Order: sequence, then structure tokens, then C-alpha cells
Amino acid sequence: MSDDTIRLVTIGRIIRRRRRLLTLLTVVGALVGYGLSLLFPPQYTASASVLLPGAWEQRELLTQTEIATSSVVVDKAAATLAWPGVDGRELRDRVTATASDGNIVKISGTAEDPERAQRLADQVAQQFVAFAARVAGESTDPDAAAQPEELRRLVVQIGRRITELADATDPGRTVESVQTRTELAKLRTSLQEAVNKLDQTGPAADKANMVVMGPAPRPDGQAPPTRVQLIVGGALLFLLVSVLGHLAAARMSRRLRTEPEITAALAAPVLGTVDVPGDRTARRSQGRLRRLVGADIRWDVPVSKTAVDEAATHLRYRRVRAKLPPAHALSVLVPEGDATARRAADQLAAEAGTDPVLRVVDVSMSRPTVPDRDDEAGALIVIGTGDWTAAELTGLAEACADAGHPVVGVVLTDRVRARAHRSADRPRETATVGGAP
Repeated sequence: MSDDTIRLVTIGRIIRRRRRLLTLLTVVGALVGYGLSLLFPPQYTASASVLLPGAWEQRELLTQTEIATSSVVVDKAAATLAWPGVDGRELRDRVTATASDGNIVKISGTAEDPERAQRLADQVAQQFVAFAARVAGESTDPDAAAQPEELRRLVVQIGRRITELADATDPGRTVESVQTRTELAKLRTSLQEAVNKLDQTGPAADKANMVVMGPAPRPDGQAPPTRVQLIVGGALLFLLVSVLGHLAAARMSRRLRTEPEITAALAAPVLGTVDVPGDRTARRSQGRLRRLVGADIRWDVPVSKTAVDEAATHLRYRRVRAKLPPAHALSVLVPEGDATARRAADQLAAEAGTDPVLRVVDVSMSRPTVPDRDDEAGALIVIGTGDWTAAELTGLAEACADAGHPVVGVVLTDRVRARAHRSADRPRETATVGGAP
């Protein structure tokens, strides 16, 4: 698994074999999301739109959104609302503003109930428009509004007077007259440029005439994340983390799963693979909680196949026995606590009988110690695939060498599901064909 690519079939195998554990973790994630929804009260968001007339650049629109959420505007709105225990600093975290291409600034306010959210958005929009009007110097005084137009008329009159003076000057007869006409022309040009600039300031002044496009609609639903979103998000997050945890554990695992790897670690050939039907006793040894959540089922090994008939199973054991070297006796080493390997070793010893005599010995894999050699010709190791690391198998091989037992071979176990078969003592019922003699 450490060198395999992660494929969809791998994820499917995790979900299929660990579905009870993944279901439990998903439920836990949903409960965590529900708990978070209780800690954070529901929020509602209302939005008010402010129209900015005139031509605005994108940078100017962004500036207006910053002004709408500034402390000057929000503090004024907080003072007007006068909510108990809520100041401008807290409201700044609840107010947002965005600008669209249609010169519209959308101001949103978030509160604990729809009515407060609506009032907050409306009040911030009104304070924003009032502040923009003050910054632009907008005034409702009719005299002040008439001053730019009066200035334009005065400039036009001065321009006419300059033209009359230029015409009255002696045209081109003396140097002084030429200089006078030149200066008057420059003065007329400067005045005209001033009028043009004054005309250009008109649209800029119109920009201050912002309009609130009606009251903010009252929200009819919670703002995200809602309680349902938190529950679903928590469940999906725990499920995703669980699947990734399985993949990471498989990537980091050093357990050997292929015959070449096991052969290299034990420096002995693999004589064959035998089937061992699973039983309830082996599952009980793995703990009730692990069996309850399905953590006792290996997902990173091939799918356990249904056992073939008893004759084929015995045939596998006899073929392994036939590959054993001729000897009077052999030690069969089984990892301590491996019920599947122990059953395979007992069955192999029963199949071998007295030719040769197979003596089953349990060996601790944490600190392997093999009994000294007596009349045994060597050691036969019975293990399962994907259960032990290269260091553990190497330590077992070294323990065999210290005890003087040459490793004659390795037998791998394959746990299968026992087949429900019909009792051989009960004959199969046959149907009687109508009309038979």
C-alpha cells in the first residue's frame, strides 16, 4: 500500500469494510456541528442599497465602501440605534459593504433577529449618505447654490469687456498696442479655462447626491452558517478526515504484504498459502469494542473469499507438506497471539502426522526467543500477510539462527469466510415426476 497510488477503488474498499466505524465517526461529527450551532446563536442579514449618481471609477467605488464601514459612519449609527450593550466597535464587525458595476453600494447588517438586522442596515445606509454629503460640502442654502452660476456670468462679462478693449486699442501701429492686445488675449484665454474647470466640477458635485434605494427587506432566513450547514459540515469533515486517516496510516505502514518482501525478510522461500476459515473465537480475542465498530476487519488486504470445499482445503495443506524437506521433526513457529496462524499450524501438523513430526511453538514477536534445537531439522514459520514489519520478521529469523534452527520455509495464511454447507448425513430430497411407474 505504501507504494500504490490512491485510487477510487481503495477509497471504496475503506468505506465498504469500515462502514460501521465511518458511520460512527460521521455521527460524532454531526453532533459536534450541532453543539457548535448551540454555542453560536442564529444570525440574520439584511441589505440596503445606495445609488451613487454620476460617473464613478472602480477605485472611487472601493473608497465609498470603505467609508460606509468606517468608524465615523458606524459609530453614528450605533449612537442613533442606542441598543443596550452594543457600541460602534461591535457593530463594525456586523456591517459589510460591497460595490457593483451599476454604481450601487450594498450595505449589509447582521443581527440576532430579522428586525434588528433590517434597522441596522437602514441606519448605516442613512448615516453613510449624510456623511458623504458633509464631505462633499453639500448645502441646502439657495444662495450658496447660486454662487457658481453667478461666477460664470461674471466671467462671461469680463471676457466681453476684454474683447471690447482689444478692439479699441490701436491695431498694430505701435509696439505698446501689440503688447496690450497680446496680454488681453492671454487674460481672455485664462478666464475661459477657468470657466471650463468650473463646468467640470459640476458632475463631481452631483456625485454627492447619493440616494438610499428604499428600506432594506427583512430577511426570512438565517445567515450562513445555519444549524443544518454546521451539522452537515461537521459530518462531512469527520468522514473526510477518517478516510484520509486510513490512507495516511496505510501509507506509513511498514507491514509486509507480498511474498517477495516476506521472503527477503526471513531469507526463506514461501512454500504456499493455506486457507483458514474465520471463527468467532478469533474475533472475540480482538476486543468487543473493535468488533462493535468494525475496526477488527482489515481493509488493506485482499477481500476474504468464501472457503472452498473441505477437500480442496486439505489439498492445500498436503501440497505444503509435500514441499517440506525430509526430516524427522520440524519446529513450527507461530507469532504469539495470532489465532489464525495457530489454527493453520495445528491443521498442518495434523495433516503431516508423523512424517515429519511438526511441533508448534508460539514465539513473541516483540522479543522473539526460539527454544534450542533438539532433534529438529529446522524451523517452519507460519504467518499472515500484512501483519508484521520487516524488522519483526528479521528479528524472528535471527532468533532462529541463534537457536540453531535453519528456516526451511514460510507458510502464509489466508483467512476466508466459512461456507455454510449441507449436512452429509441428510440425503437430498428428490421430486417425483408425475406419471412415473
